[in-house]
Amino acid sequence: MDKQNESRGFLHWVGRVQRFMAIEIDSVSTAEKLVATLGGIIGISLIAFISFQVTGASGAALIVPSMGASAVLVFAVPHGKLSQPWALIGGNLVSAIVGVTCYKLVPDPFLAAGMAVGLAIGTMHVLGCIHPPGGATALAAVIGGPAINSLGYGYVIAPILLNVSIIFIVALAFNNFFPWRRYPAAAMMRFTDQKPAAAKEASVVDRHAIEQALADMDLVMDVTTEDLQRVIQLSLDHARHKQLTARQITLDHFYTNGKHGPEWSVRRIIDESVSDDPKRDMVIYRVVEGSAFNTASSCTREEFARWAAREVFVNK
Repeated sequence: MDKQNESRGFLHWVGRVQRFMAIEIDSVSTAEKLVATLGGIIGISLIAFISFQVTGASGAALIVPSMGASAVLVFAVPHGKLSQPWALIGGNLVSAIVGVTCYKLVPDPFLAAGMAVGLAIGTMHVLGCIHPPGGATALAAVIGGPAINSLGYGYVIAPILLNVSIIFIVALAFNNFFPWRRYPAAAMMRFTDQKPAAAKEASVVDRHAIEQALADMDLVMDVTTEDLQRVIQLSLDHARHKQLTARQITLDHFYTNGKHGPEWSVRRIIDESVSDDPKRDMVIYRVVEGSAFNTASSCTREEFARWAAREVFVNK
């Protein structure tokens, strides 16, 4: 009995530590982890190479350390709110301007460093372009040493604007090479789990309600409102154990298998042969996203329903 109590006590302590440290179960696929790793390697390597070819500079004047943090966001969390183009570009540029200004106007280096980061955070908040690496961009303008300090406001153009432009172009091309990713999130998402506005179910949490909830909590989250809405809807669907039936497979509609990484796929029903006999009730589909893109095949409606996790809709 004592051993059982000790075991429960230990598990309770582990649970408290897990909650305190915000340790969550990793649900990201191996393919996604490898893609994020490869993106970081390519992104930073290209920044260093192209910046050197353009400027001939070295060290911090060539590539600022904050770009490493930006690479983590745009390649590991490409759908996150803090990773989007306005956050990436605006956050780094305004932080660079704030940092240089603090270096020039505040003689005490300790105060200048603190003000650079603090004012950069405030400015990003006001402009709606919060990007955590921006704090490092502002700080580097103050403590980056002679190579950075001598640039003055030229620091905003090179290396910052040059670095940011390169990493943005690489993120745009690289992330969209993999069909299950999208960058920028809103512009590149061809399909969504949300029904068109006119056909939404009453159970779907309205976007304005989510925005109001975030305002009530006075909370900044690294996730777009659309993604929050999607998470809530999918959670409700899974909670109800919603399973598509053969009758729900309809001509010209789109469906996904709901898997992650390279196994993800979206199919469109392009033709059908309706029959009361399940073995003769056939559908023809075309793969419009993901694995086996642009190929077509056929199967029974029941087989297709077993494959499909849910219906998706064209993102207009």
